[in-house]
Amino acid sequence: MMHDEAYFRWRERKLASHPASIEELIVEVKDPESLSPIEIEAILERTGKANMAIYVSSHPHPDLKKFSLQFGLENLDANWLAGEDGVSRIEISESGKGYIPYTNRPIKWHTDGYYNPPERKIRAMLLHCAQSASDGGENRLMDHEILYCLLRDQNPAFIEALSAADAMTIPERIDEQGVARKAETGPVFSHDQEGFLHMRYTARTRSIAWKQDAVTLAAAAALEAILSSPSPYIFKTRLEPGMGLICNNVLHDRSGFLGNSRLLFRARYYDRIK
Repeated sequence: MMHDEAYFRWRERKLASHPASIEELIVEVKDPESLSPIEIEAILERTGKANMAIYVSSHPHPDLKKFSLQFGLENLDANWLAGEDGVSRIEISESGKGYIPYTNRPIKWHTDGYYNPPERKIRAMLLHCAQSASDGGENRLMDHEILYCLLRDQNPAFIEALSAADAMTIPERIDEQGVARKAETGPVFSHDQEGFLHMRYTARTRSIAWKQDAVTLAAAAALEAILSSPSPYIFKTRLEPGMGLICNNVLHDRSGFLGNSRLLFRARYYDRIK
């Protein structure tokens, strides 16, 4: 955990520069596959302040790998439900084996890849909308660095507890062949070699086991309370065709939606936005 003097300098800068509304995150772009220097700078300005940006284009399905490369995102996490190019189609699908992202059910707060092992840590993520739902399918977004500040303001012991190596366990996943994914135990908050904050979290109660000590359970409850309360730091948006979210794996959720035509493309990366 950052020592007090450095932390408070960082916190002051973070809160002072953070966007006040979702509109401040939006950047209009002509061609996502070939951004202009001005468009790249505008996106980087927003991700530098809030770890996320929303771009608006007229392209319903650009090459997301070409888009991502413009921000130094190269190392794609090709999970088992992704396509041959490593990019996932997020839509209602039987091939999704009933997993919530591939249904029209709501998805609780989480960061992507919270069940991955440390060597496959998801640092950046891209969501691009090709077709929106007839109704619903909104996302809420929150910069994980802001949540860190709010928790530390309440009690620095919460940060220490959630940074412990055994703070949170994601149980193993079992399929018809046996153990498809082993249990993963690790911290909620961690810092990489460059000092950037990373967060792994899910609000799903059936997919998580907290360390059973008083301060960890209190910290988890405080985290959940922040995410379930009105906050100027929680933004709400609905991605429409041609719109996308590029982020350093910020906290996000999804409301339920009607119809079965909603289609988003998702790319997950081991890199941070550069």
